[in-house]
Amino acid sequence: MPELVLVVDDSPTTRKFVAFSLRLLGCRVIEAMDGQDALDQLERNPDTALIFTDLNMPNMDGLSLLRTVKGSVAHAHIPVLVLSSEQDDPVRQESLAAGADDYLVKPFSSEDVQRAAERFLGPLHRTGT
Repeated sequence: MPELVLVVDDSPTTRKFVAFSLRLLGCRVIEAMDGQDALDQLERNPDTALIFTDLNMPNMDGLSLLRTVKGSVAHAHIPVLVLSSEQDDPVRQESLAAGADDYLVKPFSSEDVQRAAERFLGPLHRTGT
């Protein structure tokens, strides 16, 4: 069965772009609009293999989501990749200290998303590239 990836961002455009890039690798994708929605999705989808999350979101931001996921016995094993327009090193360091497995700065390409996913999921079956 294809790997399940959760994409979390309050921007529908970013979510759709990342989801499209991942589907080209053959991944199944679920989406969430903020950290709380992401936690709800994780409860419904325990087979989630990877999370891409924005930092700046309403309701629950990406750092809070990251800390919650990495602090959870059920989800701590899931790699979390931060997607952010924040290029500042302190923000990157805070994300990594909170448990982020990687950090991608916006704007990024479809290939950047795919390479990041394959670093954690291994080589995937590319369907449209």
